Amino acid sequence: MHCICITVHDMKEDQLTLRVPASLSRALTQRARERDVPKSQVIREALERYLAEPPTDHPSAVWERVAPYVGSVSLDRAGVERDALAAQLRAHNWRE
Repeated sequence: MHCICITVHDMKEDQLTLRVPASLSRALTQRARERDVPKSQVIREALERYLAEPPTDHPSAVWERVAPYVGSVSLDRAGVERDALAAQLRAHNWRE
């Protein structure tokens, strides 16, 4: 792990220290060099973009992803016996 310290000289801003894997540190260094900007600027921009996105783990976002797959399936007993996954689902979820 590499430690990246983002030092800010303006007292109105916070300083943040974080540890990242060496591969991520190398990628950050490369991107900053390509753009000819400090690593801290690349991190700030990435963090701003990330925080501007709505959270993906919100229940409504999850429901929208799975809604097309929600429903019920009726299987005959012979079909369940032939299909291992169907048998497992039936064993765990069947209500009689």
